[in-house]
Amino acid sequence: MTADYTFDVFSSLDGFGSYGGDGDWGGYWGKQGPELLDHRLASFETEQRIVLGATTFAEFVQMLAGSTAESEVRDPWVARMRELPTTVLSSTLAGPLDWPDATVVSGDAVEVVARLKEESGVPLRSHGSLSLNRALMAAGLVDRLQVTIFPVVTGRTGTNPVLGGAADFDLELLDHRTLDGDIQELVYRPTLHRTRP
Repeated sequence: MTADYTFDVFSSLDGFGSYGGDGDWGGYWGKQGPELLDHRLASFETEQRIVLGATTFAEFVQMLAGSTAESEVRDPWVARMRELPTTVLSSTLAGPLDWPDATVVSGDAVEVVARLKEESGVPLRSHGSLSLNRALMAAGLVDRLQVTIFPVVTGRTGTNPVLGGAADFDLELLDHRTLDGDIQELVYRPTLHRTRP
């Protein structure tokens, strides 16, 4: 039996994963509340392996290094995620890494994750790592696409289109919830869209 793989990502309503330097939104686009933060922590409480691309991993390390214990960067779910065993897919990173249980694996990401899915005794989860996860979705390796949509439109300042450049997919809704009144979490099973003959 293969391990489930979840691509977990935050997005603005217009599909951006972050905002540019001239934006003044702040983390979570300034919209987080206690329900979101408690739910995020609960989703990382179970045993799982984190899978990150090199760029996202480096961003997390830099973000945490430049933060204080009181900052929102160190929310309990982020601290818990950092404690979980983590596989970093990279051909350029080398240790030592400022992450308690991180292993760098080089090679073709699709092959590495396919092997992880076969060998892992716990579910796999990736937060962010957009280009990595678009490739994994195209290869049919993503079992769940979990998108947390924040109630903002970042048409002027939005960067990193979450699914920009992705293949075409049909989505089956598996779960949904509203957090803090207006944040939407949607969980889908993606299936590569096949053109009709």
